[in-house]
Amino acid sequence: MTANEVINEPRQISGELRLKILGLYNKANAGHIGCSLSCIDLMIAILFLNKSEEDTFILSKGHAAAALYACLNVLGEISDEDLATYYLDGTTLPAHPAPGQYKGIPFATGSLGHGLPIATGIAHAAKISDEESYSFALLSDGETNEGTTWEAAHYAIQNQLDNLFMFIDKNGLQGFGATDQVLGETASPEKWRAIGFETVEIDGHDILTIHQTITELKTHKNGLPKAIIAHTVKGKGVSYMENKLEWHYLPMNADLYQQATQEVTERYLNELTNA
Repeated sequence: MTANEVINEPRQISGELRLKILGLYNKANAGHIGCSLSCIDLMIAILFLNKSEEDTFILSKGHAAAALYACLNVLGEISDEDLATYYLDGTTLPAHPAPGQYKGIPFATGSLGHGLPIATGIAHAAKISDEESYSFALLSDGETNEGTTWEAAHYAIQNQLDNLFMFIDKNGLQGFGATDQVLGETASPEKWRAIGFETVEIDGHDILTIHQTITELKTHKNGLPKAIIAHTVKGKGVSYMENKLEWHYLPMNADLYQQATQEVTERYLNELTNA
């Protein structure tokens, strides 16, 4: 799928990838579905519309691996045969991303708090080498509880890494509750602006707005690392999953899978057919 196709029909690619994600989780009888559905539109905007060959993308919230695998499959990096082995013994596509097999998965992630430090180091290396490239890291809002995230942030500010883009998937829920009730609003734009990030808030399900925001921020050569705080819905597209903590963990049974695919089809694909 080309960038122009995504720009012309963003809901179609969003719906198709949601169906692909649901299929992976259904076959594996696995959880972390809601986490993948909340960030898939961010991944589409980054990977399909903004990431060049020289850039690096790190899915710091590695529990959303199925969303990354689905994107890399559509982009032609992961074959259909490999994708069919998701979660199976001996697979190259485990529950959390593992490195060494695909260019689009340069580092292992899943233990939260590691992605931004790695992305920051890559951005700094590019600056030292005078390379024109960007380092993208996609974090969960719960991940901003991690001390390593804030250490990396201060490092990025100190070294004026305006080629570093941090995306926060702010769906308001983390593993054990609402994010504002666990350690407070560590993903708030006020905090990130206060420490020195150029910070914007966006609708994390509006692919074209995400794309336009990234494009604009790339022109800001101001020495400030970028924080894009994306307001999202956990389980977006499936009514019984939306804003429900339990869908951080639960797998689907056959009936729930059928309902999920039907709802995504009606919301994203039939809408286009009837337009």
